[in-house]
Amino acid sequence: MHPAARLQFERIIGEYARWRAVPEAERSPAPAWWWGPAIQLRHAPISLPAEWCTELGLPDQATYAAAAEIFLQAFAGQTSLPWPYDFPRKNDIPDPTVRELHPQPSDDSAFQP
Repeated sequence: MHPAARLQFERIIGEYARWRAVPEAERSPAPAWWWGPAIQLRHAPISLPAEWCTELGLPDQATYAAAAEIFLQAFAGQTSLPWPYDFPRKNDIPDPTVRELHPQPSDDSAFQP
């Protein structure tokens, strides 16, 4: 396994733990940046480190493929993705002016070419 793939996976496992610690009603949708590492390792038969298995609630010797499935399932049924500053909690913005820099389009706005 390429070291960069392992490093990315380690990062998203930590983010997943932070995301799951937020009550579901306040939790943002799963972030799009998990998609790439999960797809890349979805067939990897290599065993995860034991501490990662524990963090993800997987049995010892679970594979990267099993962990990738957890991330892919987090996207099931989602119809939107969070802005980076809305992760892991909805509207969790350290500086309110940040949202003004990246406004989300409203449902009633029309596309203007």
